Amino acid sequence: MNELVERLTKPQPVETARPEKTAKALKECVDRDYVHVMFKKTGTEVGIQLDRRDCKFDEGDFEKSTGAVHLVGGLILNYDKVRCVADIDLATCEGTGQLEAVSDEEYEQIMGRSEEK
Repeated sequence: MNELVERLTKPQPVETARPEKTAKALKECVDRDYVHVMFKKTGTEVGIQLDRRDCKFDEGDFEKSTGAVHLVGGLILNYDKVRCVADIDLATCEGTGQLEAVSDEEYEQIMGRSEEK
């Protein structure tokens, strides 16, 4: 596993600030199933393809910017296939996140190219 990827496998502060740091902007990204997550310690920003099977939105209210959401999605970072898991407070668009290594099969399922889907 790549050194940067390995450092990002530990829980750490993250934010969702693209295109702007608001719950409304985050909701628009969620609706497109693609969210940018910035790992604040390293300044590493990743774009994740959401895996809606594992995301949780029912405890957050995007319109009122209250509550929290649980985001899960896949990406390839420095040639490593990983899952990004982040819990985001909608009031601040900040929270905690980390990467998890995944197998080729898990990655295919996350990205929606699985034969089962």
